[in-house]
Amino acid sequence: MHKLLTLLFSMVFITFSSIGQGKFHVNKVIAHRGAWKTQGIPQNSIASLSEAVRLGCEGSEFDVWMTSDEVLVVNHDPEYQGMDIETSTYEQLLTKQLPNGEKIPTLKEYLREGKKQKKTKLILEFKPSRVSVERSEKVGEMSVKTVKELKAQKWVDYITFSYEGGKKAIATDPKANVAYLTGNIPPAQLKEDGFFGFDYNIGVLRKKPEWITEAQQLGLTVNAWTVNKEEDMKWLLDLKVDFITTDEPELLFKLINGK
Repeated sequence: MHKLLTLLFSMVFITFSSIGQGKFHVNKVIAHRGAWKTQGIPQNSIASLSEAVRLGCEGSEFDVWMTSDEVLVVNHDPEYQGMDIETSTYEQLLTKQLPNGEKIPTLKEYLREGKKQKKTKLILEFKPSRVSVERSEKVGEMSVKTVKELKAQKWVDYITFSYEGGKKAIATDPKANVAYLTGNIPPAQLKEDGFFGFDYNIGVLRKKPEWITEAQQLGLTVNAWTVNKEEDMKWLLDLKVDFITTDEPELLFKLINGK
């Protein structure tokens, strides 16, 4: 009887532990710069991340730059409110606000917010530096180290236009999932260099649909950006790609759910 009760207790404990841990969504929907468009939320803000989580997106994409004093911040463009990020200090950037009153998020702040939930992945795009290749490599390295420091590895996948930065990220953490964005490298080369997959523009994939098949055969993931037209979404869904990055997550959800 004692052994039976112990076994039952263990099973209940494991069940509740599993529920508490949760599982990430698997629905292909990656909100581009967070879910911002429908609600008029600032892109790459904590609020746009929260909206992507509320919608139930598989992932929320965001962009990372490094300031002149080597603080990693989240913003899409190389400029923030008229200031060049790479030549400005973090304190200088704090003198401006996003339209909703938020300050520019640091990577650490964004990751800490993202870790409060366990359903939506964080798709970290580290931007290639306009200063030097070496700086691009450093941004990739620092991004991965920051994720490891905050123990956020299971939340984060990486994407980048910088091939050198991507390889540096892989070298920094061989277990990191890094996908390449530019669209100029065939799947076999990506596989050889240790990339997780590709995330190519829909225009590139329309011209080279064979790359989708090749990547799938090689065990690479396939993502497409930025897919906002219904016909493109349907085409990609028919080809069973892994992810679709879009400014219109609500539309993509309707197509996936058949509504």
